[in-house]
Parts: sequence; structure tokens; C-alpha cells
Amino acid sequence: MGLVVTPLPASRKFPDCAAPLSHFGNLGGRELVWRFDGGTITSDGGALLLQKVEQRTGILRRFAACFEDYRDPQRLEHPLLDLVAQRVYGLALGYEDLNDHDELRADPMLAIALSKDDPSGEQRRRVRDRGKALAGKSTLNRLELTAPDYDGSRCQPGSPQPQTKKIVVDPESIDALLVDLFVEAHPQPPEQIILDIDATDDPLYGNQEGRFYHGYYRDYCYLPLYVFCGEHLLCARLRRSNIDASADSVEELAPVVARIRQRWPEVKILLRGDCGFCREKLMAWCESQGVDYVFGLAQNVRLKKQIAAEMEQAAQQYAQTQKPARVFQEFFYATQDTWSRERRVVAKAEHLDKGANPRFVVSSLSAEQAPMQSLYETLYCGRGEAENRIKEQQLDLFADRTSTSKMWANQLRLYFSSIAYVLLQTLRRIGLAGTKMARAQCGTIRSKLLKIGAQIRVTVRKVWVSLAGGCPYAALFARVYAQLESGGS
Repeated sequence: MGLVVTPLPASRKFPDCAAPLSHFGNLGGRELVWRFDGGTITSDGGALLLQKVEQRTGILRRFAACFEDYRDPQRLEHPLLDLVAQRVYGLALGYEDLNDHDELRADPMLAIALSKDDPSGEQRRRVRDRGKALAGKSTLNRLELTAPDYDGSRCQPGSPQPQTKKIVVDPESIDALLVDLFVEAHPQPPEQIILDIDATDDPLYGNQEGRFYHGYYRDYCYLPLYVFCGEHLLCARLRRSNIDASADSVEELAPVVARIRQRWPEVKILLRGDCGFCREKLMAWCESQGVDYVFGLAQNVRLKKQIAAEMEQAAQQYAQTQKPARVFQEFFYATQDTWSRERRVVAKAEHLDKGANPRFVVSSLSAEQAPMQSLYETLYCGRGEAENRIKEQQLDLFADRTSTSKMWANQLRLYFSSIAYVLLQTLRRIGLAGTKMARAQCGTIRSKLLKIGAQIRVTVRKVWVSLAGGCPYAALFARVYAQLESGGS
């Protein structure tokens, strides 16, 4: 059975038998008539692009390989890969809740994206399931409530299968997959990479396991940890919020760095983070592993005293020009108790309309490697892009949808969101390369290229997907599809 994609004419005539259900004024003497009788029309025609990304990269197949399925294969209608792909595609298409899949399971477009042999679901075993090709919310919920195979659950006699779970997951394999996908995205090893590490809040509105009040965010939340390299996601770890922002950062970074160096032994690595990560444990680990770093440094009386003259100079420049003034200074500094050695600190003595605005960063880079102004303005301030990527995953791909009672199940939801981000980031990197949307965020990609109306017809030999002819991005869609199909740039 072949798949045929054609544009659907923008204007479509309704049958004469369509009875008026509502009236909205007079259109040139014609009565406006509408009703839901269009048949198999979907709003997610752009799922074809997601399918093409998966066919080219195998991201979802490799993600599904991180799970172990103990279900009886003779009784399955929804293989593990289909369940995983359905959940990830749903997130990419904007469906954040499992409840949404009770309606989506009847959408043939999503079944086509999953390469189902029976996209209309007419051949399902049970009569009540016919017409619904995909899994419902209960089946997907059982997938999300799975747990690692080392969580202490008892196994069945003579078998590694847990007594109470049909599917188990290996989180270390998922962590390794994120790094592998990053490395494989580069045809040649780069000379240097910059890893951005950051924490953010994930507000909670129930009694989830691991729920604590966070004084800075003034809410009950989780405190997930992210590691990005540019737009590539390397780590997403859900954590309790009753900890320091840098807690477990060494434990999370060590396997990431080791796996990168396994493939790129000569690459130079720079770690970048805000003042929440300026901790002796992390800096000492970086120094012992040959990883350079630049972290924000929280100001204190001793630091401000070091740049008193520069602050005065900046204030005088502001008084003369009435424009923001900056003066940079550097020195070696160590805390009284917590640091094991002196380290290079670069200070920005700045005066703005609102007054003095001193800032400090600490770095392992020498003055020859990174002059003061370049270190602060280019290297350190560049970390703002990582914050944008976190917002992209949190807001566009629902990484903050952590509403199950168990913390591990919420971590698995974070993994699903992370893979959805990787899928769309791959679409952006390959399919949108050289287009006006090459730097578009995931939400923009979804609204312009994925949410496209389409009519679906299933015949004996073909599956016809007729996309809306009035789509304003039809030419871009065709170009992206062609790039994904041919190999892109």
C-alpha cells in the first residue's frame, strides 16, 4: 500500500443534503452552512514530516530499544515502538495529556505516521476498538508508570520479568542515547564544545513524590537539571527542590563528558553556568578532568571592595555621557572557607540608569585564552541561549507536565518530552536548514508546518493524504519534505 500526498483544493463544495446547523450572516446572497461531515479530515497533516525524520534517523526506534517489553507478543496489538512513537508524536503535535489520546486514537493521520498497516483501525480484534487504530490513554498510562528494572521490584521465579510490571526501562541507556544523538549530528569532531548547565523550576499542584517548597521560586516544585550544547539536549534530570542548584551536577556531567571523549578524544570542553553552579566540588572536578569552566559568582562585600575604583570610574563615565558605562577588571580570589585555591575572577563594574550593577564571573581560562571583556560579554553571556532552549522544552513540549504521583513516572515523562524536543530539533537542523525558519522555535514549527489540515482516503493500493491547498506554507513544507527525503544539507 503506497502513501500519496497531494494538495487539497482550498475551496470544497458541501453536498446539497447538508442541512443548515447555524447561520452567520449573508455572504453575497449565499447562506453559510457548516457541520462536521467532512469525513477523515485531520488537523495534523504535518505529522508526515515527523515520520520522515524518524525514517531517516531512527530516533524513536533507538529510544524504544531502551525499554524491555515482557508482554506476550501473541496478544499484542500495539508494539512497544508504536506506543513510544504515539506518545512522542503527540507531544510534538501539541497534545500534552494522555487523555487526549482517547480522541487521537481514531485519527488516521497519526496511525499513518506510525506506519500502521491498518490506519483506519477497521481490522482490530475487538469490535469496540474498530475504527480506532491507536492505543488509548489506559495503555499509554501503563507505559508511563513503568519503572527501571533495578527499582527493587520482585521478579517472577526463574525469569527477569518483574511480578507487577510488563514493561521496564533502562534510564542509563536513554541518557547515553541523548549524548550519542548529539555526537552523531556532527559529521566532523569540533575543536571545542561549550556545555551549558542550568536548573529551572517545575511547579507542582498536587502531592507528588519529591514535592518540596522552594524559597527562591516561592512555590512547590521540582528542580530539573538540564545540560545543552548549543541547541542539542544532552541531559534532563528531574530532581527534588530541597537541594542546592548544583547538587549532583558532577554525577550527571561525568558520564556525559566521558561518552563525548570516547568518541572525540581531542575535543576541548568548556562548562558554563550561573552562580548557582559556582561550587568547589564542581570546579575541582572540572580542573581534575581538564574541563574549562566559566561560572557566575555571587557578589559579596569583599568582591565589591576589590572593584571600588572601577565602580567609581563607571559612575563618572555615566555622569558625563548619561549612557550605561562598563569597566572591566580581573584579579585572583578565594573564599575564606569553601574554595581550595585562588581562581581567576573577572569583574564587570557597570553603572546604569538604575544605579550600580556589579557582576562577577570565575573561570579556569587564562587572560591569554579569554580577555576580560570577551570572557564576560561573549562567553558567559552566551549562556542565555540555553535558557531559551529550556523554555522551549518546558513550554512548547510540556516538560513541566509532571502530574503523576511517582517521581520516576514524572522522570519518564521528562524523557518523552526530551525525545520530542530532539525530534523537532532534528527536523529544524536538517529539514529547515537554509530556510527562513532555520532558527524557528518548536512552537512555531508546530503551528506553521505540523498543524495543517488534510483529508485522508484509504484505498486498496494507496493511502491518499490531501493537504489543504490554502496552506500558506505549502512551498516550505514541500521543500522540507524533499530535504528530509534526499538527505538535506
